[in-house]
This record gives sequence, structure tokens and C-alpha cells, in this order.
Amino acid sequence: MPQIETKPSPGDAALHPRGWLGVLSQSLDHVFHFSDRGSTMSREILAGMTTFSTMSYVLVVNPLVLSGTGMDRGALITATALIAAIFSIIMGLRTNYPLAMAPGMGVNAYVAVQVCQGMHIPWQAALGMVFYMGILFLLLSLTGLRQKIIEAFPVSFKKTIGAGIGLFIAFLGLRNAGIVVANPRSLVALGNVASPSVLLALGGVILAIVLVVRKVPAALILSILAVTIVGLFLPGVNGHAHITDWPQHLFSRPNSIMPVAFRLDLVYPWHHLAQSIPIILALLFTDLFSAMAVLFGVGARAQLTDADGNLPRLKQALSADAAAASGAALLGSTTAIIYLESAAGVEQGGRTGLVSMSVATCFLLALFITPIIAVIPALATTCALVMIGVFMMQGLAELDLKNIVVASTALVTLLLMTLTSVSDGLALGFIVNVVVLSAAGMRRSIKPIGWALVGLFILHYIAR
Repeated sequence: MPQIETKPSPGDAALHPRGWLGVLSQSLDHVFHFSDRGSTMSREILAGMTTFSTMSYVLVVNPLVLSGTGMDRGALITATALIAAIFSIIMGLRTNYPLAMAPGMGVNAYVAVQVCQGMHIPWQAALGMVFYMGILFLLLSLTGLRQKIIEAFPVSFKKTIGAGIGLFIAFLGLRNAGIVVANPRSLVALGNVASPSVLLALGGVILAIVLVVRKVPAALILSILAVTIVGLFLPGVNGHAHITDWPQHLFSRPNSIMPVAFRLDLVYPWHHLAQSIPIILALLFTDLFSAMAVLFGVGARAQLTDADGNLPRLKQALSADAAAASGAALLGSTTAIIYLESAAGVEQGGRTGLVSMSVATCFLLALFITPIIAVIPALATTCALVMIGVFMMQGLAELDLKNIVVASTALVTLLLMTLTSVSDGLALGFIVNVVVLSAAGMRRSIKPIGWALVGLFILHYIAR
């Protein structure tokens, strides 16, 4: 019989270019199946670059925040990039979802400011607590208990926790820049607004807000870079000629990760159980909610959910997310989380794990411009921290604040998270929520595991 000659359709040509690029595209398609989801290799790579541009501020902010504990900043830059690359790859391969991971902003600020500086716990011990949280997190994910714990918390309380962390992060940014300062009479007061550093930080915040409002890509990193460049020409403080020091080099080999990697103290938490357990629980609950929110939000936007709104590979995503917590602690940083900025890549058309591979590649390449990252001053991150707080505070818009139970729980939780600690705000806020619901005759809305958590929190405060 004569052979029937078939010709590729124009759509196939677009999905798989000719030549070596076509071979590479087809090979990657066999792994990630982007053509089945209506995407192309070039679109997936561009989406990954877009996601990286929106979350690249983590290379600046995470090392600056954690270096306040005494950790080596150069090593933290390397650790941050490696953690983002490694766990983005793992997430992409495990799920084939366009999700990127990196050390989380809320957890690092909590550990650095409240755990290490506030409670005088060594950073090695704090990383040990993060590691144990990751192990517990993984067990909860594999056994299905993670979902039950999440369901025990009212939706309104989950949104309040996110907003509370956002408020704390924004306050930290303002404090780092000297925009707010300690005052024994009023707790806090306005800093010296005539100072060049304070004016520059305020200008950075305004710039970031404007760029975000105008939907400029990579608004946060652009704001950080703008403040850094202006700081080259403004007088500094504490013996520095300028706010920003000129870099000695533009490119260099990455710094060694060893000053922070594998330095965690796994013995300290066992010797200080009463102190460690509430910290570990606070870390656990913070990560519990953020991952689920991002997974379903980004998954729905990327059209990865099924007819019932569920993610087919949810268990794989949760296990990869849980493993990233302990893995990040081993490499010298706080918990790695799924970044909401993954949505930027989805908006660019990304649909598969190839986006995650592209993000990871960008993080690894960024290691070679470490000298530039290292000179970015702490006040330059204020704009990013405030905007992260703004994004996280938006969850309050979905609360019914006319409901006294919701409003009272939110007020207690937000105030305590900002003025005391994230862990105390979470614990006492949840206790208030359960007690008020019970007193209002709504006991049936409280799940058994919710009562168990209240009992655990109360025992912690009694044993203090």
C-alpha cells in the first residue's frame, strides 16, 4: 500500500520548533507535557523568568533578615539561591505544576527577630526547631492529618493569621529603616524624617506602591535596586560614607555555604522543650495555611484543578512542600515555602514544571552577581517588606467584621502578633475564637481537633 504522507500542523510547529531547538522541545515535552496543556517550551521558560523576576527580592531580603541573628550574610545569599533552586526543581518534577519555592518571608522574620533576638536563642538552635517542624510537617502531610488540622481552623482565622504575619513584616521593615523607633512612653514613635536614610526608605515604599499599582513587572526588585542606587550618593550613618557602599566587583564565584549549612543544633530543643514546643507549633501552623492557599489559588488560575476544584497531585505537592522545610534548615535557612509569585508565571502562560526548572536556573545564575547583592543596604528592603505586608493584609477584606466573633478574634490576633510574637498571637487568638464561639452557643462549629489544640495551647501557658 502507498505510504500516506502526513504534515505537521501549524500548531505543532509552534509547539516544537525545527532544528536542535525542536529536538530539545520535544524531549522536554515528553517529561513535562506542556503541549498537552496548550503551552510551548519558550512560553514556559519565559514564564519561569517572569516568576523569578517577581520573587528575586528574596535573594536580598532573606540574607539581610537572617544575618541579624549573627549568621554570615554571604553564605546566606548562596544558601537562599540553592534552596530556591533545589526545591523548585523538586516541586516541578514531583507535581509538574508551575510552582516556585524559596525561603519564606514571614518565618524568617519571626525566627530572626522574635526567636533569636527576642528570646536570645542561638540561630543554630532555631534552625534545629525549623528542622523538627519540617519532620512533623512531613508526617502530617503523609498521614492526612495536615488536612484535618487545617479544617479545624475557621476560614476567617486562617485569613487573620496571614494578615497578622503581614502586619508584623511591614512593621519590621519600618523599624529597620528607622521610620518608627522605640519610645518608652508610647511604645513606638516616628523616627527622624529629616534623615536622608529615612527619606530614602519612605521614597522606596512610595515607589514600590506606585509600581505595583501600575502593574510594572518585577516591581519589588526594581524598587530595591532604585533605593540602592540612590543610596550610593547619600550620606550614611555609623561610620559609612554613603548609605550604599560601592561593590568591589560586579561578578564573582558564589560564597561558600558552609558557615551556615549543616550547623543546626538538634539537641537544644530537647533540653528546652517548654520553650521549643510553642515555637515549633507556630512555625508549623504558619506553613500549614500558606501552602494550601497558594496551591489552590495558583492551581485554579493555571486550570490545573479538576471538576470539583481539587488538585490531582495535591499529596505530591504537600509532601514536597513539607520536605523543603527540613531541607532548608539543613542548608542554613528557615522554611522554604511555595511562593505566591508563582501566579506571575501562570499569567505569562506557564502551565508545567518546566516553569520551576526555569526559575531554578535563574536563581543559580544569580549566584555569580553576589557582590552586587551583598552591598544592598537593609533599608532598601523596607519597600519590599511593606508591600509583602500589604499583599498579606488583603485577606482581611474577605472577613465579615460585622460579626463580633470574627472581629474580636481578628483584633486580638493582629495586635498580639505584632506587639508580642507570632506564636502568642496565633495561640491566644485561637483560644479566644473557640471560647467566644462556645459561649455564643456555636459549639458544634468547633471540631474535636480544635478543642485538642486549645488544650495544648493552655497547657503551654500553664507550664511557662
